[in-house]
Amino acid sequence: MKIVLASTSPRRIELLKKANFDFEVISPCVDESIDKSLNPSKKVENLSFLKAKSVFERVKEGVVIGADTVVSFEDEILEKPIDLLDAKNTLKRLSGKTHLVITGITFYTKNKVITKSVVSKVKFKKLTDEIIDKYVKDYNVLDKAGSYAIQDDIVVESFEGSYSNIVGMPMEETEEILKDVLLWQGTE
Repeated sequence: MKIVLASTSPRRIELLKKANFDFEVISPCVDESIDKSLNPSKKVENLSFLKAKSVFERVKEGVVIGADTVVSFEDEILEKPIDLLDAKNTLKRLSGKTHLVITGITFYTKNKVITKSVVSKVKFKKLTDEIIDKYVKDYNVLDKAGSYAIQDDIVVESFEGSYSNIVGMPMEETEEILKDVLLWQGTE
């Protein structure tokens, strides 16, 4: 059965490759504006659904996987920073505190659609201005929600839950649901 990732995220692509899935990548066509009335879990679930649906409407076969990840702190979604100053301010806010990383994931087939969200907790180290300055200088923070990546191993003190979820796709759930989807389709 054909597997399509409705995302061009290098992190999601890498995670699926590491799991040895044979898949293709197609960029979804959706408006990713944040609906302020939705809680973060509903927001990512809705966006993952819309991404998967937009790609399934083009390929019309197999299973399409859509995903969306946000960083949530004090009931606010922290998007990708607009510039380095914004990134520094975000890192200062998160310094020494715990926040949530929430990924919505959708598996879209002709006969069935599954959408769920996965939540992980991340605690930041206490960050000095010098560490923050070095981090934003040495790492590409502008393409990351919350202005960081856990795999950089610089700012995170600890986490609870799925590491791969924090990277951008909860692989434990992805592998489990994908096996079920393949079984529904009569193939493995």
